[in-house]
Order: sequence, then structure tokens, then C-alpha cells
Amino acid sequence: MALLNSSVLIKKIRHRLRAEIVGFFRKTSFYPKIYLSYWHYRFSNKNKSVTYHNYYSSIPNSGAGIGHQMSNWIAGYWFARQFELSFAHIPFSSKQWESFLGFGENEISVVDLLANGYAKVRLPLFDEFNATEVALQKKIIASYSNQKVVFIAEQDQFYCDQFGVMEFIKDKFYTAPARIKDQIIYDSKSFNIAIHVRRGDIVIGQENLNPNLLLRWQGNDYFEKVLRRVVDNVKTDKPIVIYLFSQGDKSDFPEFEQFSNLHFCLDMNAQDSFLHMIKADLLITSKSSFSYKPALLSKGIKICPQNFWHSYPNTNDFILADDKGFFDVNRLNIKHNE
Repeated sequence: MALLNSSVLIKKIRHRLRAEIVGFFRKTSFYPKIYLSYWHYRFSNKNKSVTYHNYYSSIPNSGAGIGHQMSNWIAGYWFARQFELSFAHIPFSSKQWESFLGFGENEISVVDLLANGYAKVRLPLFDEFNATEVALQKKIIASYSNQKVVFIAEQDQFYCDQFGVMEFIKDKFYTAPARIKDQIIYDSKSFNIAIHVRRGDIVIGQENLNPNLLLRWQGNDYFEKVLRRVVDNVKTDKPIVIYLFSQGDKSDFPEFEQFSNLHFCLDMNAQDSFLHMIKADLLITSKSSFSYKPALLSKGIKICPQNFWHSYPNTNDFILADDKGFFDVNRLNIKHNE
């Protein structure tokens, strides 16, 4: 056990040091030069005669929540296709989430590739909207065309339009073996509204003025206004039942006492909360990857904050609300394809 704990500690220290080095150099012109893959591109033989079938992958950040880890995985899945490579799977840090999501089903793993003679090559971070950085990425990849490699994106490679793989991950999620174990508390005879109010870490952020967490803050009044506009305008023959997913106590949410058929889900575990957000007839998300990802997997209506670091598809089932909670209520009743 001591050896295991020591190994985990060493791994964390290495990840921390790497993150510090990447962060220090990222905004400098020297940054790509800290990667061996860059120097391979600069000095390799440009006249390649053999082209191997190579792979691309990204590492779900083990120190982050599941929404963040899914962003990492999705980025790998997306950029593999943009660089005309095959995708290789790296599991989520939790076996429970790995099984629950089912994203690794029918995907080749990086571990298997390495066991079959492929070499692991780390790539530098790049801005997907910077043509120069994208071009360099492609040149580095091309320089390995006569070798068997699996390219690993640098930790937290950003991909803005995460909905680009939405249909792929929906198919994976809904066909995952874990679906037979799902237990839903919703009544199918009701119109079930799920609302995610992010609290926990961002409450602390308001106290210590953490700028990253301040960007994520939304007061109860925002969610109350969105919910009120939904309840007053959505057309349904079913009784409306509301489920509020958050952390804390009921006393932290006095604004919602005006709503009937409201259920507080403050002690539900993360996986069950995630599942119920997916399965709701209508989901109100917060500025959080923990509800943004269920929105991508949901077949229902989604009302989302328009000012978010990931974007949304231009489809009828996604409705965007401004920072004051206002949105086009007419869109609530437009039919959308499930």
C-alpha cells in the first residue's frame, strides 16, 4: 500500500511539474520547442515512402471533475478526425464513470497500441483558431508518417464546439451496457424539468475572489427567472414536476419555494444526478461542464447560458438565455428531432 501511495504521489508531482512548465512557456514563441516531436519535425527526413495508420488520443484529466474529463476525451475524438488519424481511447480516471458513459466501447485503446509496437508521441498545445499553430501540428504529425505512433494531445487541449461529436457520444451512451442498470425516479406521466444550480466550489470562489470561479457564478435569481418563464410558457398536457440538482441545504434556495411539485436533489450522487439531467424532458443548465455534458447527451429541450466557454449547436432543442435569465419563450414549443 505504501508503494502504491508513493507511486500516486510521484505521478501527481510529475503532472504538476509538467503543467507548470507548459504554463510558463505557452505564451512564448519558444513553447513548441520544449517538445521532442517538434525537433523530430525539424530534423526528420521529409521524403517519406511509407505511410502507417496512426492514432490520436487525449488524456482525461484525473485531477478534474467528470465534465472536464469528458471535454478532454471529446477533444481527442474530434481532433483525431480533423488530422485524418484514427482515435485511440484512454479511460476515464474512475472505472465507474468509464462503465457508465461507455465511450470506450468498440474503440482501440492506447495501451493495446503500445503493446503492439506503437510509440507514444506528445504534441504541443495549439489554438484551434490559429492557422499557424494548426499548420505546425499537421507538419509534426506528417513527420511521423513512416513510423507507428499514437499521438497524445497535451493535457487540456481545448476544443470549443464540443457538440461536433454530439451524435457520436449520444450513440455510445445510449447503447452502453450500463444502460440496463439505470434507475430513474421520474414519472413518465409528468413533464419532468431538471435544473442544475452550480454551487460548491464556486461559492468559495465568491469569498476568495477567484477569477476563474467568479466567471462561473450565477445567482439563484437567474435560475428562478428561467424556470418561471419555462413554467409559464411551455405547452404540455402533463403535470409539470421540477427537480433541482445542487449542493447545500433547502434553505439556500428560498427563491424556489413559489414553485409547486418541486423536489430538491441535494444529496443525490454525481452519477445519478448526471443521468437525471440527461433524461429530463427539459434541462436548465448552469455555467458548468457537469450540466453542459448532459445537455449534449439529452434528447429533451435544453436551456443554457449563452455566455459559456463552450458553444452550442444551432438546433431547436437548444435555447440560449442571457445573463438575466431572458430567452425566446416561443422556442419552447417548437418541435425538434430526438
